[in-house]
Order: sequence, then C-alpha cells, then structure tokens
Amino acid sequence: MTKHTSIKIALAAGGILSIAMLAAPMASHDLVVGNFDLISSAQAAEDGSSGKKMSGKAQGGSTGDHGTTHGSGKGNKDIMMKGQGGPGTDSDSDRPIWAGVKGGKAGAGGKPAGGGTKKGDLYGDLWVVLRDTNGVPVLTPEGFVQPVDADGNVIPLDAEGAPLDPTLTQEVEFSRLSVSRAPSKVLTHSLDEALAKITAGTSITLDPAGRIMVDGATIDSPLENLAIYKAIMTNTLPATVASKLPSDLSAASLLAAAADKTSTLSVDVVVYLNSFLGINAVTDGKVTSYYSFTTDYDRESTYKDAYADVLVKQDDGSYIPATVNIYDAVFSGSTWVDPTPGSAGADDFAAAANDALRVIQFVHDNAVR
Repeated sequence: MTKHTSIKIALAAGGILSIAMLAAPMASHDLVVGNFDLISSAQAAEDGSSGKKMSGKAQGGSTGDHGTTHGSGKGNKDIMMKGQGGPGTDSDSDRPIWAGVKGGKAGAGGKPAGGGTKKGDLYGDLWVVLRDTNGVPVLTPEGFVQPVDADGNVIPLDAEGAPLDPTLTQEVEFSRLSVSRAPSKVLTHSLDEALAKITAGTSITLDPAGRIMVDGATIDSPLENLAIYKAIMTNTLPATVASKLPSDLSAASLLAAAADKTSTLSVDVVVYLNSFLGINAVTDGKVTSYYSFTTDYDRESTYKDAYADVLVKQDDGSYIPATVNIYDAVFSGSTWVDPTPGSAGADDFAAAANDALRVIQFVHDNAVR
C-alpha cells in the first residue's frame, strides 16, 4: 500500500472516529511569549513573499520547497473573504456567491475601521500573524494579535492594535476554501454524498496524494473532501464508515483535496479554516480554544514509496505513459525543513497538506489521457 503521512485512524468507543496521532482534546493555551516557537516569523522570510503557484513535472519536478508558506505575497486579494464578488472565473473553483461574505451578526461583522484585532477575533482582518507551534496567535501584552510582513517582521501597532502601516500586512487567501463559511447544510449534503460512496464501495484505498479511492475511483469533489475533513477533525465520522477507511488516511490530504490546486495551504489558512468549520471552539465570534495538532510530518517517509502513472515528456517532444516516483518527480528528492524540529504541530500539518496539494496538481497536470 502506498505510504502517506504518519497519521493513523482508529475507532474509539461509542462508534466515533478518533485520530491517534492527529487528534487531541482542544484546550486553551497559556500565552507566554517566551515559551513559543514563532513559526510565522521563522518561515515568512523563506516562503512568505512569493505566493507562487507551482506544478511539478514528471521529468523533473518542482524545485522549491513551499510546504509551509506563511505568507500570500502581494498578489490579488481574496475578494470572497471581503464580500466583494461572486463566483470566480476559474474553472477549477466552485466558490458560491455567499462564501466568505462579511457582515451581519450571524456571519462576519467586521470590527470598526482602524480598530485592532484581539485574541480569538474570528471575524476581524484575516492576516498572516505571529503564531506558536500549535498555530495559536501570539499576543502583545495588550492582547492584540501581531501581523507580520512578507519578511517575517512583526508590524508595529498603534494604541488600538491597528498596524501603523497596513500596506505591510498579508491577507490570508482562501479561494475555494471560502465555502467553509457557507451554511452548514452545504457540507452536510456533501458529507452524505461521500459517505454513501464509501458505504457502497467494496475496495477503499488511497491515491498517490492520499485521497480516498472507492473501487478505483478517487473522491475528488472539493466539497465532499472538506466535509470528510471536518467530520474526521471533529470526531463525528460514523464508525461504520471509519472502519472501511485505510489506516494511513491523512486529514491533511483531505484538506488538500478541498483546496484549489494552485493555492498554498499555510498555517494561517489551516487555523482560520478550522475556526470557520467549528474544529476550533468558537463562542460569540471569538475563538476560545484551538485544535491541538500532534502531526509530525516527514516528506521523505511519506512519499518515497509513492508512485503514480503519468505522461512523461520525451526528448522528441512526445509524451508516453510511465510510472514515476512521487518523491523524485514532484519534490526532486528534497526534504522538508521543519521550522520547529523535534516539535509536532500546526506547521507540520500545514506542510503535509500543502505537499499533498502539490501531488494532486502534479497528477492532474500530467494525467494519462
């Protein structure tokens, strides 16, 4: 069986799914700045300014390591999260008009202009901010989150907690994942569809990126993958379905399958998304506790024995089907450098998700047709 992340799935008492190496009880975190590994500042200089859209090639693969990009660069802002637009023109996106629109008590009422963002303010400005190893925002003594610029530097704040130079902030882009802010019935319907496929299937395996395959067909619907992701992360997947899933199924791969193929899955994206989905505990628009990540990701061990059948370009310009090693073709044999070595956490989970997304894009772009 193709090897994926080290996250294992097991059944818990009462017929509910638990994740032995991923799931842990949510708990409030003591915000003592001196004890933190500051993952946003550690990686922003390396990854944050590019926001590149990458695709591996069968004959050479991609060369950069963007596994934990913590910045979205200076590209176009995600208008869906600002409530300024409808569905995008990208044929690979299924963003509805109402996904991510701010405004109103029930949805996402923003703070007054110029105001700061305090701990757990889910509906304030969605910036790349300084975070600890678990993805929890590191606060100032006054209780404000600390946005960082593309080089990983903390942006100075005024007395109200607003950036003195707001042009330096990096807005977190969600693209297709903006659907996480849609009415719950959207994902409920998608989960029903996915569970019906799995229940009816006789052979449940994983594809090279770790997505669920039912009788040889990959569940590639973004909404269905996002719905399964939420169910696994909240321990609400029915035991009858969980028992049919491969033990090495990774929630990170499900998240990757829900995202735009050319997007980047960073720690900020993952943590904000978990708040929208109710994976983080949210009360009255405030995050009161965060999901505890225990993922310890290693790219080489995950993909060194993973293979895919793709089209490979020949010297004469033609393409022929061939079986390639994922680790070599997509990552050029490069290891992922953990910014917090020896410490599992949100950065490992985001790296696993972003790597899976790159594999999905590679397989899609080079599929045998």
